[in-house]
Amino acid sequence: MYDFGSMKDRNAVEAEMSWDARDKPVTLYQMLEQTAKKFPERPAASYQLTSGPTDAKETVTWRQMLERSCQAANLFRSLGIGEKDVVAFLLPNCNETIYTLMGGGIAGIVNPINPLLDAEQVSGILRETGAKVLVTLKSFPKADVAQLAAKSVAMAPNVHTVLEIDLNRYLSPPKSWLVPLLRPKNPVAHKARVLDFVAEMSRQNTTLDFTDTPEDRVAAYFHTGGTTGTPKVAQHKYSGMVYNGWLGSSLLFDENDVIICPLPLFHVFAVHVIWMSVLMAGSHFVHPTPAGYRGEGVFDNFWKLVERYKVSFMITVPTAISALMQRPVDADVSSLKTAFSGSAPLPIELYNRFVAATGVTIVEGYGLTEATCLVSCNPPAGDKKVGSVGVPFPYTDVKILTCDDDGNVLKEHDVDEVGEICLSNPGVFAGNTYTEEAKNQGLFAYGSHLRTGDLGRLDEDGYLWITGRAKDLIIRGGHNIDPAEIEEVLAGHDAVAFVGAIGQPDSYSGELPCAYVELVGGAQVTTDELMDFAKKHIHEKAALPKHIEILDELPKTAVGKVFKPELRKSAITRVYDKALEDAGHDAHVVEVIDDKKRGLVARLRATGDVDHEAVAQCLGEFTRPFEWMD
Repeated sequence: MYDFGSMKDRNAVEAEMSWDARDKPVTLYQMLEQTAKKFPERPAASYQLTSGPTDAKETVTWRQMLERSCQAANLFRSLGIGEKDVVAFLLPNCNETIYTLMGGGIAGIVNPINPLLDAEQVSGILRETGAKVLVTLKSFPKADVAQLAAKSVAMAPNVHTVLEIDLNRYLSPPKSWLVPLLRPKNPVAHKARVLDFVAEMSRQNTTLDFTDTPEDRVAAYFHTGGTTGTPKVAQHKYSGMVYNGWLGSSLLFDENDVIICPLPLFHVFAVHVIWMSVLMAGSHFVHPTPAGYRGEGVFDNFWKLVERYKVSFMITVPTAISALMQRPVDADVSSLKTAFSGSAPLPIELYNRFVAATGVTIVEGYGLTEATCLVSCNPPAGDKKVGSVGVPFPYTDVKILTCDDDGNVLKEHDVDEVGEICLSNPGVFAGNTYTEEAKNQGLFAYGSHLRTGDLGRLDEDGYLWITGRAKDLIIRGGHNIDPAEIEEVLAGHDAVAFVGAIGQPDSYSGELPCAYVELVGGAQVTTDELMDFAKKHIHEKAALPKHIEILDELPKTAVGKVFKPELRKSAITRVYDKALEDAGHDAHVVEVIDDKKRGLVARLRATGDVDHEAVAQCLGEFTRPFEWMD
């Protein structure tokens, strides 16, 4: 492993040899085969259906992981899946999810889908990717994934086979006896064949029945959200997966590490950043409960699970850290070395509380679906500038640019100047990021650097700071929400003339959606009525506004577009003032300024005696910075 502690170390890795000259696997199968040969009997993955620290678990060795992934790949080939055909999965976490991920990417193109989407969105993804096979759950108590799959496939006639996984195999009597009695009915309207995944897989050979072509190709499709219409689908090549795996195995993990990752395996963070790194390093991957962190009892038992598996790395997100900090560290966590946090910015106060409670530091990282994820992280062995997203990884070139809509570069910014973050690395599929060609227009600067839509700067030490977003996405606990869905729904109300939806600061989720509304002249409606209207028409629960406010007139640009920076300032003022009032602090927000280095900054003034340290703790729960006025 490399000692990654600064830009100097990062540059030294690059200077050692070029990326193309490095001895590395080419395909997903080669990655798996290489690790299985090195560590055949070491644990690869452990899964438990329930969260108790002594509950039944299933551990699979690297030899078994290779064999079962080959069986899955052979099964998919027997169902007509070639290198350009798609296997989709709509699954919670379990060991079969990993076999599907691996087998699908070896046989063809694997397409993980978020089971929290609605049927229209899932079917839209299935149609966009042309998926022929869908792997999903068999109907199971307290889960609606099977029902969602049935509805979705009925609207996606391209799917000819549905493979079902029965989670009941993870249970023992008497619980396993009860499942057939409690199993919800799942009426099927589609015409696809329905087969048992485990039974069909067990009939296959444990070595590949076909030749693994040793060439780079597209092997995965990941959707980028799914909040309105058909979401964008990003194409990921083997080279991007190998790059993520090489980074993690070179800079973060080795075969002795145990990684607990209660994140969903439909998301790039869990799949490309963590699993590919584990796969390359030969580490031990622990993923408790179908719903991960959202599973019953996971937060209450988390530290005991760390003790059970002797976890050295925990993978987390800010919302999970916030929930964990509301519980005592009630187990021996001395094995824990590092926490890796991603998906959303981490508030400084939350970082401080975690370090104080566990004695473990947090490595914050930055990535995005379009880049096969990893871009930068705070160096594990070096200075962690809390609030930054660290140093770009080796072989990742980050430029801060201003571009026009077509991707033409208007300016390349100097140190500490804010612009759009644009990047190139082996995970960027230049020119063909999305499956729909029209969505790639204007997406690249210089023809090679992906325009992220995030605003940021590089400081004098090479650390990357995100200061805002050029695009309007609301990020709620790492989940992307397109404000267009909220705006289109509310604009459909007869009394509404204009709508601006933004993310307001939240101490738990990072951001929550809120909406500002301007009414049609002479119209009358209450915010409660608008909220009821939104509840009826917004399909995705996560996109439902937390706050709706009616203004006499929304701020607008010279061409009549809603000017959202002013709305964000208003939301910061409202949320911060409420937090200060609830905590009993005699202070309020006087203004919110747009700082060139830090983005939007709240400026406070005291109205009485104020404990500045207590205020810092209060507002440190949020990601937007603040400062005191003289």
